[in-house]
Amino acid sequence: MSRQYSLRKCGIRFDPPALFVTYTDKSAGKTRCRTMPIRNFTKTSTVTRFVEDFRKNPRHKKFLENVPKSQLEKLLRLLQDNLRGMSLDESLNEIRKEYSIDPNEDLNKVDEETLRKKKTAMEDSFEKNRKKPGDPDFEYEVERDFQPVETCEWDSADSGSDADF
Repeated sequence: MSRQYSLRKCGIRFDPPALFVTYTDKSAGKTRCRTMPIRNFTKTSTVTRFVEDFRKNPRHKKFLENVPKSQLEKLLRLLQDNLRGMSLDESLNEIRKEYSIDPNEDLNKVDEETLRKKKTAMEDSFEKNRKKPGDPDFEYEVERDFQPVETCEWDSADSGSDADF
């Protein structure tokens, strides 16, 4: 959003399909709601393409520039699952699974779309937990010693010298 608008919330309406954004107009000091109809969206539509189209649309661009791409994707997935006949709870659970990080999951074996979703979830988590200059608990040059979780024979200092090569 530009400087005169402050984003409050973003949501989806199922019937008729629409994306809505609630924002505060700083110049007038009023809270407003913008409804953006979602046209030609079917249960087989490509969600990422619709997100890009919405963000590039000149009429909606200033309202959606501060909405994370992953949030728009999740909202459109809710709409798509609703069109497929899924309940809201089932759809929310499925989306949470897609965008959650399992430390035991091998991301080398997943398809490109799943990998993109997992990377987005990791990036969102990083940005949420990131400490920036100006934050109250920001510390410059933090040094910590970490204990190794597990050791390997190639990782120990007495496993040999580099002269063997």
